[in-house]
Amino acid sequence: MEYVNYLVIALFLLFIFKRFLPTKGVNNISTTELRAELNDKNKQYVDVRTPGEFKGNHIRGFKNIPLQQLAQKAEKELSMEKEVIVICQSGMRSGQASKILKKLGFSKVTNVKGGMSAWS
Repeated sequence: MEYVNYLVIALFLLFIFKRFLPTKGVNNISTTELRAELNDKNKQYVDVRTPGEFKGNHIRGFKNIPLQQLAQKAEKELSMEKEVIVICQSGMRSGQASKILKKLGFSKVTNVKGGMSAWS
């Protein structure tokens, strides 16, 4: 019986640990690195915050596709051929968005660490 308890705890810890690991195949860049990439027409820029957050403050050139709508809209509104750079407020939702895009088959996905909170 004690063995089962340890197994449950181990599986729970593994689940938690995997949620915070960077997604395999996803690049992470800082906002400083993002500045150097902003004029690249071969990349597409997605802000996964809510429309209200986006309206309040956003980076020119970013398209607003809220995280909740990303799975449905990505294949229609984004090109699989181009790199997708994803941002949110802190980096958490864009991390989730990066995982969604990878599962949908996007090969070049980049997450902006720190999100809009780190943008100055």
